[in-house]
Amino acid sequence: MSGIDGIASWNSFAGFSELHIEAGGVAFCGVTGGSGGPPVLLLHGYPQTHLAWRHVAPRLTQSFTVVAPDLPGYGSSRPDSDRPRWTKRRVADALIALMAKLGYRRFAVVGHDRGARAGYRLALDYPGQVTHFASLAVIPTLDAWDLVDERFGRTNFHWFFLAQPFGLPEKLLSADPQAFIDAALARMAGGLGNVEPFALEAYRRAFQDPDVRHAICEDYRAAAQEDRACDAADRAVGRKLSCPVLVLWPQGWEGPSPIDIWCRWANNVQGVPIRGGHLQPEESPEEVLAAMLPFLMGTGASGMPIADSSA
Repeated sequence: MSGIDGIASWNSFAGFSELHIEAGGVAFCGVTGGSGGPPVLLLHGYPQTHLAWRHVAPRLTQSFTVVAPDLPGYGSSRPDSDRPRWTKRRVADALIALMAKLGYRRFAVVGHDRGARAGYRLALDYPGQVTHFASLAVIPTLDAWDLVDERFGRTNFHWFFLAQPFGLPEKLLSADPQAFIDAALARMAGGLGNVEPFALEAYRRAFQDPDVRHAICEDYRAAAQEDRACDAADRAVGRKLSCPVLVLWPQGWEGPSPIDIWCRWANNVQGVPIRGGHLQPEESPEEVLAAMLPFLMGTGASGMPIADSSA
């Protein structure tokens, strides 16, 4: 595979095919795999690439067709323009175009971190096309901003730094990109030693690209502005996800129950805490799969709390 993390991708996604498709104003890169089962779109988070799914995607292909792209601007996926800004709504539009080009009108969406934020926007804006939605490690953007306090500001300072107006974050990041991404991944994983060396090198290489760093800043600017406004508009009219929702969160989660929060956004919500830190697909893939597979197959999961907000 060509691209920033090509060698690592092929070592991790044996039997997969390269994904190189232009759709929705993006030259998408990533991988696809599976033998014809129902399609599942996997969306990675910050500051990663599709490589984040290396432990999950191969198992999913036993029952599903997997599509795992780099998000627009991340990794090797290149937008044709950064104006208008790549909000989660614009990302969702591009992902719909990608799946349509692959021949998929209805599909499940599994997102981690920033990928989950694009994923629930996709499910809200295209309710007839998303069959299931799984959110790993996040709550909706508007709710996250509503819960901001001193602890959040200290542990998630990048939300505020990366969202600063164009120019300053990009310039400061250019001084030592590796130091910044190493600090971010160490905080998420509980130490850099918990990130596999070849994956760490792939993420570092991606972050060395000024275009990738700019796209990440734009992602966080959108979250603080347009994405937040979209969520607020939906909340004001009581708009909800029409598909079943799976919520997985780290065991050390502090604050209101993620299930309770997601029940404001969907009527069919189930979830469970996952051992480990923020990088769930990489740190705890077996636990993620144990919850995800029954959910995607519609068989339920023993011992998993299920909430119905319409009750």
